[in-house]
Amino acid sequence: MKDLLLITPPFTQLNTPYPATAYLKGFLNTKNISSFQMDLGIEVILELFSKKTFETLFNIAKERDAVVSENAQRIYNLKDDYLTPLDAVVSFLQGKNQTLARQICTSNFLPRASRFNQLDDMDWAFGEMGMQDKAKHLATLYLEDLSDFIIECIDPNFGFSRYAERLGQSANAFHELHEQLQNEPTFIDAITLRILERCLKQVQPKLVCFSVPFPGNLYAAFRCAQYIKAHYPDLKTAMGGGFPNTELRSVTDQRVFEYFDFITLDDGELPIELLNAHIQNPTSKTFKRTFLLENDVVTYKNNATLPDYKQQQVGTPDYNDLLLDRYISVIEIANPMHSLWSDGRWNKLTMAHGCYWGKCTFCDISLDYIKIYEPIAAALLVDRMEQLMAQTGERGFHFVDEAAPPALMKALALEILKRKLTVTWWTNIRFEKNFTKDLCHLLKASGCIAVSRRIRSGLRPFIKTYR
Repeated sequence: MKDLLLITPPFTQLNTPYPATAYLKGFLNTKNISSFQMDLGIEVILELFSKKTFETLFNIAKERDAVVSENAQRIYNLKDDYLTPLDAVVSFLQGKNQTLARQICTSNFLPRASRFNQLDDMDWAFGEMGMQDKAKHLATLYLEDLSDFIIECIDPNFGFSRYAERLGQSANAFHELHEQLQNEPTFIDAITLRILERCLKQVQPKLVCFSVPFPGNLYAAFRCAQYIKAHYPDLKTAMGGGFPNTELRSVTDQRVFEYFDFITLDDGELPIELLNAHIQNPTSKTFKRTFLLENDVVTYKNNATLPDYKQQQVGTPDYNDLLLDRYISVIEIANPMHSLWSDGRWNKLTMAHGCYWGKCTFCDISLDYIKIYEPIAAALLVDRMEQLMAQTGERGFHFVDEAAPPALMKALALEILKRKLTVTWWTNIRFEKNFTKDLCHLLKASGCIAVSRRIRSGLRPFIKTYR
């Protein structure tokens, strides 16, 4: 039995856990609050993309007479060719069956549908020695063919890194999502809820917290919360994360709280701690940046006098409970930089709270979690890196800052070199003059393999409010 169950709903990444629940679990450890975390997305993907499940999917498609396009018909006609290697290919992408690369790279091992029509020049993309990466790319296209079959014949809302994203992006009110939730659960919903039920019985939590980073996680979070309310009416549910932080800051629709008892905003550590205190003792009614239903009215509670925790107080992310050896590394596009996002198991850390720049017109720089800039000391960062290496066995790190500060990157590199660590790391930056040639050489020497930066327009994002 645990106090809290922390869930990342389907779907985010295939290759590595989204870090929010690991961050929260690390903080809860410092407060002796027991918790269990799960990446529900990867567990659903692993059950869905198995030979046993796909045999069922092919039969369902035939019964529904849903195979209509030429592409879907080709996949169905070749169903035995798709089914035979499926479990072995997934195992290969998990890093467990590397000798299979030689077969995958032959021209007749994997069946091919429309995803292979735009196949890159493999010799140009991967060279003579890049057999493992070449095989990953081909295996990814094979899985994407199967994904296309699911979308056309089973569930049009499916996506590897998003599910029913349209319902989170396009609706400017809660009505469309609410209506969708009144329908019978889909095939993928049924898998999701079955895994959720198994976890609920095992963990027996007092509060279930859903971290919803993107629109593509929203529908599954609501579907899971709906299931909990129907089958465990006394169990409390909460939602936080990037989506509510940006899109639900003015929520007023009471129907949202038929699914969730609480919605928290911005930094999650103190709000979660206070919610736990409230669950343990309902007479405790101190909240931090929390929406709840009070007297049938959506109410925003922010009556805690305690300040948010400083970054040196939140602890080291804890990846325990997650199925670290079962994530799937894929290469969607034959581009070395792009592949970093989907290939390999990265420990994720943050160099600084907030943004050191804070001037972009498209960003909500008025929000505390962006405007309050608080860098972490390089020595503490490297301490946390060493702790994560010991815990996960992985020496790769992705610092997930929107824009890593050049001065802190320099200090981090020097600390890594001082401790004589062998690590691989990359991060996201803002283009600026402080990235000198000398700094780049220093970063490379410390194990930095790449930096990325998105080019954005000056358009302000659309902000959604459920009214």
